[in-house]
Amino acid sequence: MEVGKHLPEDASQHVTAGPYSPVLVVKADKLALISGQAPLDEQGNVIGETIEEQTRVTLDNCLKQLKTVNCDFSDVFKVNVYLTNLDEWDRFNVVYQEYMPEPRPVRTAVQSGLLSTFKVEIEMWAIHR
Repeated sequence: MEVGKHLPEDASQHVTAGPYSPVLVVKADKLALISGQAPLDEQGNVIGETIEEQTRVTLDNCLKQLKTVNCDFSDVFKVNVYLTNLDEWDRFNVVYQEYMPEPRPVRTAVQSGLLSTFKVEIEMWAIHR
């Protein structure tokens, strides 16, 4: 079976959509799922005070987990994002789109109460090569 993901030719979304795909076709015989990652260092300290800082640390932690199974962001097809403040959505997206290659994963984002002083938590689904 061919492994990969692609955006269908006729896929489209509204002009105000963020950096995500509205739909993806995924071909995989194995999946890798990472649990919610947060802006923490190895000792469990929260890193960053702004949404930008915390998003970078969280995405770096996601990539670290993906690499343990020989995956990277290009293998990710589904992302769930939890933010404590949706007013920081645009600022989150600026950082997120720096990390995520095209075609970007499908994504859900919600405002949620999070542990500690987290501003963001992210979980991902990826194609395991």
